Amino acid sequence: MSEERASYQSWRLAPALRPYVESMVAYDLVQPPGVHRGLPSTALAFVLPVEVPLEVGWAGREATMRRTWSCVSGLHTAPAEIRDHGRQAGIQLALTAAGVRALLGAPLGALAAEIAELDAVTPLLAELPEQLHDPLTWPERLRLVEERLLALLAAGETPQLRAEVGRALGRLTRGIGVAEVADEVGFSRRHLGSLFRAEIGVTPKEYHRLARFERSRDRLLLRHRAGTGSLAEVAAEVGYADQAHLSREWSALAGCTPTTWLRTEFPFVQDDSAAADAG
Repeated sequence: MSEERASYQSWRLAPALRPYVESMVAYDLVQPPGVHRGLPSTALAFVLPVEVPLEVGWAGREATMRRTWSCVSGLHTAPAEIRDHGRQAGIQLALTAAGVRALLGAPLGALAAEIAELDAVTPLLAELPEQLHDPLTWPERLRLVEERLLALLAAGETPQLRAEVGRALGRLTRGIGVAEVADEVGFSRRHLGSLFRAEIGVTPKEYHRLARFERSRDRLLLRHRAGTGSLAEVAAEVGYADQAHLSREWSALAGCTPTTWLRTEFPFVQDDSAAADAG
């Protein structure tokens, strides 16, 4: 087997796409074969593998495993399983709820807990996975994806995300409680919950939980790279009651403790913050 390597290139997106795409990263990894975790998050995961298909499914559910040249996955509260046979390469995007509507023509809730192929979600991008197999450099591939997304955005006539849901998303992401958010947008908790589940695919409480988990993941990575801090400090920073609470939530949402994840999963595709800027 070739020498292990992990290469990442982030792309500086065109301003028109920035409200809709949180990140776009090219990755090229050579590492020992194994099984890796796809962590829950607050964004839709959109993966376009290159050269080697992605083998992915829900952890513990063998019937869901598939080999695919594209993967679109909505919000979920359990880990995915990614089987790596020694090489992983491709482009991964994270789309906001507004981005799913604007670019894929559907509410994020339509893809909740789903692992779908791109042509089933939007036929307008059905040829994109094959186009990425042409002999292109990584910047050329990233530019091609951006151009296709810009064309979709220019042609789209999808209804925008409801303003109250958008405000609720922002507040919940920052850790504001569900009751306070409902009051701020002028809805009862029941009404907000109904709108939220239809649009986002999870309840406000579940989204709040995912947002806190995501903040803890980012803090853990920062502290891991710096070699400083403790799990107890991360727990306090992101709003968990204590380190035990943090570990319980990680076991429930990621299928492992934070310590195990850092030891066995880092770096992997979702660690895009160390990527060099290619745009």
